Amino acid sequence: CSGSRCSTMYSCLWICLIFAVSLFLLRFFLQENKEQQTEILQQTVQEQINSEISNHLEVFREMQKNSPLLQHANYTLLAGALPQEKKLLTVGISSMQRPQGSYLLDTLQSLFQVSSEAELKSIVVLVHLSDPDPEWLSQTVANISDLFDLHIEARKLLVVHGLLDDSPMRNINQYFSCEELYFRQKVDYALLMNFASNLSDYFLLMDDNIFCTPNFVSSISQALSAWKEFPWVILEFSSLRFSGKVFHSRDLSHLASFFLLFPKNTSAPMLLSRFHLLLAQNVPIHLGPSMFHHMGNYSDLEDTCFPVEKDKVFGEPDNPTAIVVTDMMFILNSVPLYAYVLNEEPYTTLDPEKGNHLTVILDRPQKIIRIVVLTGIDENGMYQLQKGRVLLGYDIMEHSKRCVRYFLLGPLVRGNLDQRVFYDEDSVEKLSCIRLEVSESQQWLVIRQIKVWTDPEDEES
Repeated sequence: CSGSRCSTMYSCLWICLIFAVSLFLLRFFLQENKEQQTEILQQTVQEQINSEISNHLEVFREMQKNSPLLQHANYTLLAGALPQEKKLLTVGISSMQRPQGSYLLDTLQSLFQVSSEAELKSIVVLVHLSDPDPEWLSQTVANISDLFDLHIEARKLLVVHGLLDDSPMRNINQYFSCEELYFRQKVDYALLMNFASNLSDYFLLMDDNIFCTPNFVSSISQALSAWKEFPWVILEFSSLRFSGKVFHSRDLSHLASFFLLFPKNTSAPMLLSRFHLLLAQNVPIHLGPSMFHHMGNYSDLEDTCFPVEKDKVFGEPDNPTAIVVTDMMFILNSVPLYAYVLNEEPYTTLDPEKGNHLTVILDRPQKIIRIVVLTGIDENGMYQLQKGRVLLGYDIMEHSKRCVRYFLLGPLVRGNLDQRVFYDEDSVEKLSCIRLEVSESQQWLVIRQIKVWTDPEDEES
C-alpha cells in the first residue's frame, strides 16, 4: 500500500488503541496518588501517540507488561493433563451453555474423526468451558470424558474452566444485547488464548459448532512450513469470522490483552480484522479451499449479533487477456502461454534455476480477487515446483512490459497455491502482473495451470 494510506490506517488504529488503553490505565492509576499518576499517564500517552509506526508493537508490549487485565485469571483443570512436550499446534475451542443445546461434542467428533493418528501426535485440543453453571460444567465434562476418554488419557484433549478476576460470567439466557455478548465473547477467547500461550508453536482458533475437512492438520502443517520464511500474523483457512485462523503462539498474549483493552461494544470479529495491522501485516492472508464450516444455529440473539458467514462462491475462473513471458527453457512445442490459457495443455520446462520466473502481464490492470497456481502432472507431486512463490505486480512500464513494483502473495504449498487477493482499505490500485518465481533450482517442472478470478463489480464499472 502507499505510504500515506498505510500511515493513516495505522495511525487511526493506533490512536484508538491508545485511547482505550489510556481510559483503562487512568482508572487503574487513579486509585493511588492521583495527581502524580495522572501526569505520568498523560505524558506516556502523548509520547506513544507521537512515536513512529514502527515502534507500535514495542509500545504495545510495554503496556501489556503493566496491564493487570489477565494477571488474575484463574483456571480449573476439568479433564486431561498438560502435554509433556510442546506441540506444533493447539486447536482452541471456547464453549458456553446454550438453551438450544450445544454442538461441542459434534465438533470434537468431527475433529478427531478426520485426523490420523500421526496428525494427532502433533496437536493438542484445548476446550475452554466458560459457563458458570456447575451442573452444566459437570455434565459437559462427563459427556466429553465418555466419548473421548482415550484422547484425554493420551493428553491430546484438555478441558479447562477459566474466570477473569474471580468474576463469573452470566449464563447466555441472561444476555439481552449484542454489546453484552461481544464482551462475553472477548473475555472467553482472551482466557482461552491466555491458557494456550505455551502449549505449542501455533494456535488454531475454532468455534464450537464446526465440522472439519479431512486431514486439515496436515494441510495446515504444510502451509506453516511453506510460510516459515515469510512474515505473517494470521493465516486464514476458512471464510468464517473466527474458525480457521492460525496464530503464532507467541502473539496470543498480545491478542488476549488486545481483546480486553477496548469498550464492551467493540466486537471480537472487528478487533481480529485489525490485529494483523498492529503487527505490520497489511492485508489478510486467506488460503483456500476452506477447511472449516458451520453446523447448526444458536439463539436468535447470537444469530443477530454474529451472522453466519457463507463460503464465497467464485464460479469458474475468468482469466483476463494477457501475455506470458518467462526466462525458463522451452521444451519441444510447449509455450509459456499454455500455463495461463484455460485448457488441458501445461507448460513444461527443464532445469529451472533459483530466480527464474513465469510472468503473466495483463492487457490492462484488473481487480483480481483470487489466484490458483497448479504445478506438476498430477496430485502425487511429480514435476511440481518444489519451492516457489507468487508475486503481485503493479505499475506497468509500457515500453518494456514489466511491472515496477512487486509484493508477495504467498509461497506455494506442495507445489500449489490457492489464495484470495486483498487490497488496502480504500485502495484504487489494480494488478498488472502475476509472477511465479522459482525459489530453489530443480530439474523438470510442469506448470499445469494458472487460474484467475476478477471482481465482477470491477467489470461492471
